[in-house]
Amino acid sequence: MTAQTYLFPCLKDNFGLLIHDPATGATAAIDAPEAAPVEAALKKTGWRLTDILVTHHHGDHTAGIGELKAHHKCRVVAPRIEAQRIAHVDETVGQGDTVKVGALEGRVIDTPGHTAGHISYFFPADKLAFVGDTLFSIGCGRVIEGNPEMMWRSLAKLRDLPDDTSFYCGHEYTQANIRFAKTIEPDNKALAARAEEVAKLTAAGKPTIPATIAAEKAANPYLRADNAELAKSLGLAGSPAWKVFAEIRERKNRF
Repeated sequence: MTAQTYLFPCLKDNFGLLIHDPATGATAAIDAPEAAPVEAALKKTGWRLTDILVTHHHGDHTAGIGELKAHHKCRVVAPRIEAQRIAHVDETVGQGDTVKVGALEGRVIDTPGHTAGHISYFFPADKLAFVGDTLFSIGCGRVIEGNPEMMWRSLAKLRDLPDDTSFYCGHEYTQANIRFAKTIEPDNKALAARAEEVAKLTAAGKPTIPATIAAEKAANPYLRADNAELAKSLGLAGSPAWKVFAEIRERKNRF
C-alpha cells in the first residue's frame, strides 16, 4: 500500500477524508462537507490539496468545494450524471473511468440509488474504496432519487469488491445501524462481534470506519438480502433479493 489516508469529522456526523500520494505529494479530499475542517486536516498533515473527488451532489458533501477550490486551485472531479448540480466541476466521470491522484489510480463505480448519479471510487492497488452515502458500516443510504432495485444493484457492486478492501463512507452512523440490524438478524454472531467492537471504539472516541468488505458481508443485513434464511425470516422466502432489500430499508425508515 502506498496511499495514506486521514479521517476527520465534519458538520454534525459527516466524515471528511484525505487520500495522499507520498510519491508525488498529491492529495485529494473525498467530498468537501465544509471547508474549515479540510483546511485544518491539511495543516495538521502538511499535505497540499490537489483534487476533490465528489461522490454525489448533496450539500453536506459539496458545500466546501467553492472555498477550497478558490484557495488551492484544486481539480474537482464529479459524477457525470450530476455535474450540473455541483458547482466548480473540472472533470466528470462515470462507470469504469479512471481517476488519478498523483500516481494513485482509482476506478469509478456507478452506485446510484441514494442519488441518481452517485459514484464510488475504488483504488485497487491500495485496497481502498470511498463509497459516499451508498454503503455505511452495517447500513446503507436512504433510497432518495433511485429505487430499491437500483440501490440493491449498487450495493451488490460494492459487495463484489475484494474482501480485504477497506471502505470509507460519508457518515458516522454505525451504532444506530447496529441497533436496527439486530432487529433483522438478532442471532447473527458477526453482527454481535461488530457491536462489541463498535462499542469499544465509540467509548474511546474513535471512528468506527474504515471497515472491510468481508466484515460487512457477514454482518450488514442490506448486503445479505439474497440470503435465503434472512428472506424467510422476513416472510419473503423465494422473493428477489431487491424486494428483500426493499423490505429491510423500509423497516429502517420507520425504525
